[in-house]
Amino acid sequence: KQLMIYDVEGDSIGYYSQLLMDPVSGISYREPAPHNFSFNSPLGACPTCKGLGYVNIVDRSKLIPNDKLSIHDGGIVALGSYKNSMIFWQISAICEKYGYTIKTPIKDLSEEALNDILNGTNERLQLKTDSQSTFNYFQTYEGLVKYIELQQSNEASAKAQKWSGQFYSRCVCPECNGQRLNKEALHFFINGKNIAELAAMDISALYQWMLTAEEGMSSQQAMIAREILKEIRTRLKFLVDVGLEYLSLNRNSSTLSGGESQRIRLATQLGSELVNVMYILDEPSIGLHQRDNKRLINSLKRLRDAYNSIIVVEHDKEIMLEADYVVDIGPKAGRKGGNVVFAGTPSEMLKTDTLTAQYLNGAKCIAIPEKRREGNGKFITLSGCTGHNLKDVTLKLPLGKFVCIAGVSGSGKSSLVNGTLQPILSHHFYRSQQEPLPYEKIEGIDNIDKIVTVDQSPLGRSPRSNPATYTGVFADIRNLFVNLPEAKIRGYKPGRFSFNVAGGRCEACNGNGYKTIEMNFLPDVLVPCEVCGGKRYNRETLEVRFKGKSIADVLDMTINQAVEFFESVPNILKKIKVLQEIGLGYIKLGQPSSTLSGGENQRVKLATELSKRDTGNTLFILDEPTTGLHFEDINVLLGVINKLVERGNTVLVIEHNLDVLKCADHIIDMGPEGGKNGGCIIAEGTPEEIARGDSPTAIYIASELKQQ
Repeated sequence: KQLMIYDVEGDSIGYYSQLLMDPVSGISYREPAPHNFSFNSPLGACPTCKGLGYVNIVDRSKLIPNDKLSIHDGGIVALGSYKNSMIFWQISAICEKYGYTIKTPIKDLSEEALNDILNGTNERLQLKTDSQSTFNYFQTYEGLVKYIELQQSNEASAKAQKWSGQFYSRCVCPECNGQRLNKEALHFFINGKNIAELAAMDISALYQWMLTAEEGMSSQQAMIAREILKEIRTRLKFLVDVGLEYLSLNRNSSTLSGGESQRIRLATQLGSELVNVMYILDEPSIGLHQRDNKRLINSLKRLRDAYNSIIVVEHDKEIMLEADYVVDIGPKAGRKGGNVVFAGTPSEMLKTDTLTAQYLNGAKCIAIPEKRREGNGKFITLSGCTGHNLKDVTLKLPLGKFVCIAGVSGSGKSSLVNGTLQPILSHHFYRSQQEPLPYEKIEGIDNIDKIVTVDQSPLGRSPRSNPATYTGVFADIRNLFVNLPEAKIRGYKPGRFSFNVAGGRCEACNGNGYKTIEMNFLPDVLVPCEVCGGKRYNRETLEVRFKGKSIADVLDMTINQAVEFFESVPNILKKIKVLQEIGLGYIKLGQPSSTLSGGENQRVKLATELSKRDTGNTLFILDEPTTGLHFEDINVLLGVINKLVERGNTVLVIEHNLDVLKCADHIIDMGPEGGKNGGCIIAEGTPEEIARGDSPTAIYIASELKQQ
């Protein structure tokens, strides 16, 4: 397929090929195909990082956190302090070779010596033991890094992998510089841009680039590209229309919020142009700034106008008022809910007195605090944050206050708090292995003694987890049953009343209360256990009763029922009373965590923290806690947050909801826009001070404050 011809008269060489080839260098390329530009295909992926864009390497700073120490005194964390062993004899020999000793501070060792210690040497070393006897060692020293890498192999034990994992850091792939594709794929250009550079652009910038893409093409190229470009522009326009212009196409899907993922799927449906379809959306406004709500509403109306039906489960005031028809479920939650209390147009709803209508028509509202807290005068200062789109940000977090991080979608809120601050503090207090995004320094950590991240993830990894087990009240309930006369006569221990332990549980379902029927290509079906009838325990365990109720009956109680039932048992009442006060009186004590919403999971976690004794120096971090919450629930949530702050703690909340922002003591507003146009702190202060600005957040806060 390749031919080289030497021209004798002209003394020149010419290259000829059936492949794509550079006639000067002779380098040839395969015929391009779609998979050549995919990092999910072996034909397109970078061979070094396998298309991931990053590699994990042993981090010298983690091996040697304090280079003022010597190797003898434990300067290399993986080795610890000196021991009379082979590896220390080898390192001593390397040090002597370069004119040092094992007691020389690591910072004084030459780079060559340190490189040999970490990465090994091919030289044969003459070793000295503690007895000063010498012998020749005829095997090469492979180095400490090699040993740590071996502990990450599949043959190593889980314990060894965990130990060695603490010395690794993720870094950008040196081969592709994070672009995930091989060199061949990255050398195809359109108007000077390769596919990785286009994927890295913000969607808004990429859309503008695509509008003028034909200008640098020949007439033949433009003709070939015309239909393809039309399709690309249409799809990009849909993403812009649903408020995702700040994202890039190469953004990892695991870093997207639930609302962003949902809006991407919505953009896909807009592009499909289907008709007579019913779309069901659950909280599409999640993570969306009030400014972008209008664009979301317009996108939904476009789907409707294309002869589709849209059902939206939503708590956002603006979306409810823009709907064609509203169905209000209530009147309360749990046993006191489940009824349609109103169905009609928004204008008709405003004239009713349902709980939702009262918040919409102004009969009820979340009150603005009479005064803002001054805090305790201490701060945590995080400087030089440059992760993702952050532009050398310095965060000065006042302690002893209710603080909100606000800003349009994509402005850098999560990068600053969840990506930088939270991992730093978690590593400091709990030795967490999560790597923070780049920063220069942090000051004021000593002003707090604990960090608690309250997110909306499930309470546990299995359906066995429930509010009773998570809050710890289940242990108290088991102990109560153990101390009953009937249990003592039978010699029952606490394990007898656990559905996770053999003995007291129903063995037919292993304490699950249900059996799983596999349906092959369909989702598994759960059916109640025919032996215990879903009660989880065997007959003997259920015969032990307190006030006529078995432990299965107790787990089936709602929190409200349990508060009345355990009114004479203080240690149990204290924990479940907090769940009731936080607005979760309608859920059951033994309700599987998999059936709880994100907002309910978050409130159970908050209630658990409230029931504990704290020192008043805890930092709580909450990310969009109003997700899935009604106006009344938000009011209750704010009451819980205020209780935490009144104890002296600091609550830091990433939030868009105006009812939460107006009640904060201090707001940190990020922006001014999303993506590359964001990443800055543009304003700080009380809601009243923020409202004097002209940022998108300031405009909406000012409007909210005026209404009250």
